[in-house]
Amino acid sequence: MAGTTGSIARRIRERLLGISAYQRGDGYGPSLDDAQVEELREALGGNLSQQPVTRIRWYLRDLESAAYAADSGDLSQAARLYRSMRRDGVISGLLGTLTSGVVALPKKFYGEFGIDALKARNGTRSVFDDMFPPSERALLAADGEVLGVGVAEMVPVEGRDFPVMVRLEPEFLRYRWIENRWYYLSVAGMLPITPGDGRWILHTRGGRIGPWMSAKWPALGRSFINKEHALLHRSNYSAKLANPARVAEAPAAATENQRKSWLQKVMAWGINTVFETPPGYTVKLLESNGKGFDVFQAEIDTSNQEIMITLIGSTVMVDGGAGFQNGDLFRAVKIDIIRDIASSLDYTLNTQALPKFIADNYGEDAIERGACVESDVARPRDLVAEAQSMTQAAAAITSLREMLANEGRELDVDELTTRFGIPIKGDRDGDGVPDVATEDAGEDLATSARDKTRSHLRLIAKEPTWRRRAA
Repeated sequence: MAGTTGSIARRIRERLLGISAYQRGDGYGPSLDDAQVEELREALGGNLSQQPVTRIRWYLRDLESAAYAADSGDLSQAARLYRSMRRDGVISGLLGTLTSGVVALPKKFYGEFGIDALKARNGTRSVFDDMFPPSERALLAADGEVLGVGVAEMVPVEGRDFPVMVRLEPEFLRYRWIENRWYYLSVAGMLPITPGDGRWILHTRGGRIGPWMSAKWPALGRSFINKEHALLHRSNYSAKLANPARVAEAPAAATENQRKSWLQKVMAWGINTVFETPPGYTVKLLESNGKGFDVFQAEIDTSNQEIMITLIGSTVMVDGGAGFQNGDLFRAVKIDIIRDIASSLDYTLNTQALPKFIADNYGEDAIERGACVESDVARPRDLVAEAQSMTQAAAAITSLREMLANEGRELDVDELTTRFGIPIKGDRDGDGVPDVATEDAGEDLATSARDKTRSHLRLIAKEPTWRRRAA
């Protein structure tokens, strides 16, 4: 029986889209389901990541060290710098706007199996959101946007037919060039990562090979470090200028005791102090011309501009300015950026997470026709145009029908609905024809496959306590 279960699991594993073709071996080290890993996680409340290392002060030489380490496959320093950058208001605000906007987009589902199971059960919740919590998706998208790569675990939950995605700290990601494989330095040691096996998700936003090399963290890191130092110097400079030197001038004919008495009065200068100055005695402040402040502010402004351009593509979309009268163009660019981030995250979930869900619930034969998700990034103005085009298409179909009927010919409505993208109920493959036969056959296939899968591939009945808490 164990051999049969193993062969089924291997066959499904080979058909899962997210498992890279070049990762033929299992790598070295234990897997997530090994007993020793479960034991250690049980003792640590379910934690897989080690405790992250916190660093407050960064210098440009640290950015260089992080680049050298990343190119050798060690992302620890780059990830620590990235976590520090999230403390910056501009970076945090822009990155949060991008990623939160991505996960908040409406979702469309395509395919023959699993669509109804993933859609919302009520007005606010859905199996998709329960399986992939918005906060975890936003963090994973941010990791991919800045570091070029992010990692998450699909944690089984007792009593559910689906796991929950938990984003893991990217500080412990390691890439071995000689194996072309990713590892995760966990509490149980180095664990090989197999994207799409049902437990691991590896979001390589920067590309499959060396994703950190085309990521944004080097540019953001330089701006962040320069800005932090400029802020500290400006604060120090301002603190000194807040208490300028006091100057007490006495006439040349004044005696030593007179000068000392006058100096004592000036030293006692407090709030609302009033001086009576005899002829020849003066009081004044020795103040800076204030020009030294400009260099620090210029450094801060330059860093903020580079951050905006790196994350958003233009400062106009953030603070207005020249070109804002053409705001539609810049809003379109921003939507394109969000569309790019959303499509990258959708691709990761469609290839590494949803296929295993389909296989577990509908059988391996349903993997290729299983549900896929797509973020709807259409602008409101586009929706109006789409409604107008559908209205015009409906009028054209009516007119064409009448005209062709007079000629004894019949209009191919299915071809027109496909060409104009008009949604047809029951048409899940997008060919403009209701999938009646496919749905009936798919239901039979789903039923038999579900029964077979339950007997072989269900999660074990007794789950560790840390998994129960994950619910």
